[in-house]
Amino acid sequence: MKAELWTWTYCPFCQRAKALLEEKGVEYVEHVMDAKPDELAEVKRKYGHDTVPIVLLDGEFIGGSTELAAALK
Repeated sequence: MKAELWTWTYCPFCQRAKALLEEKGVEYVEHVMDAKPDELAEVKRKYGHDTVPIVLLDGEFIGGSTELAAALK
């Protein structure tokens, strides 16, 4: 299993998502969006998700940190 996520550095939900992935030993690629509002807006539009983190598991959009926690149970 591999994950991809779009985050903000100081977002507690983003930190929680990364901690969950690390706890479960899931490799992930992180896209930090702190100074990239236009790029983040495009990703939000693409996946229809208005908050960060935006999480994909094995290339499939699953949602944010709450959905990630459910998927990893």
